[in-house]
Amino acid sequence: MITAGVGRLLYRKGFRVCPFKSQNMSSHCVITSEGNEISHSQALQAKACGLAPDVRMNPILLKPVSNQGSEVIFLGKSLGRIHARQYYQMRETLREGVLEAYQSLSEDMDCMLIEGAGSPAEINLRKRDLVNMGLAHALDAPVILIGDIDRGGVFASLYGTQLLLDKPDAERIKGFIINKFRGDKSLLMPAITEIEERMGIACFGIVPYEELLIRDAEEEDVIERWADILEECLDIDGLMGLIGC
Repeated sequence: MITAGVGRLLYRKGFRVCPFKSQNMSSHCVITSEGNEISHSQALQAKACGLAPDVRMNPILLKPVSNQGSEVIFLGKSLGRIHARQYYQMRETLREGVLEAYQSLSEDMDCMLIEGAGSPAEINLRKRDLVNMGLAHALDAPVILIGDIDRGGVFASLYGTQLLLDKPDAERIKGFIINKFRGDKSLLMPAITEIEERMGIACFGIVPYEELLIRDAEEEDVIERWADILEECLDIDGLMGLIGC
C-alpha cells in the first residue's frame, strides 16, 4: 500500500511511474486484458499509477498449494506446481526474464517503484535472491527499509537487518519508514533520532495505522485518501530525489 500511495502521489505530479515486484506470493490474483494472471497487489499499484495491469509488473507469481510448494506463474503463464527446493534451484533460470520485464517496462517511464518481498536479511536466501538486495544490485537501485511497528520490535528489526547484510548490500539502504504506527508520534521521536544515528541513514516518515478496506467499487477513493495521508507523513521530496524524479 505504501508503494501504491507513493505511486499515486508521483502520478498526481505528472510523472510516468510504474510498480514492479519481481516475485510475489499470493492467492489473490487479477486477470489482465490479455488473459494472464498478476497479483492483486501489483494490479492495485498499477491503478494507482494510472496504468493497466501488466504481467511484467509481477513476472513471478507464487500461488501456495501446500507448506512445501506453490503453483509458479511466470509472466502470466503457469509452470505447474513446484516444490520449494526445486523452485529455489530454478530461480536463476528465471532471472533473465525478470530483468527483461523490468527493462521493457522502464523504457517508457520516468521512474520505477520496486517492491521487495519479506526481509532482505534472510541470509540463507541471499545467494539466489532476485527480489530484494540481489535485484537492487542488478538494477543499481537505492533501497528504503519499511518496518512494521504494529508487530513489535521495529527498531531491532531495522538495525538488525542492516547488521546482517554485507557491506555492499548495507550501503544500498538510504533510509527507512516506520509503518502502522499508533499513538503519540512525539513519544517515538527520541528513538527515531537514536536509530538514525546508529544506522547512519534518515527516516523518511512515520505512517499511521489505517484500516484500508478495499472493495472494487471504492478502490479509486481509497487510493486517493491513502495518497493524501502519505503526502502528510512522508518526506516526498526526499523520496523523489532518491528515485530520480
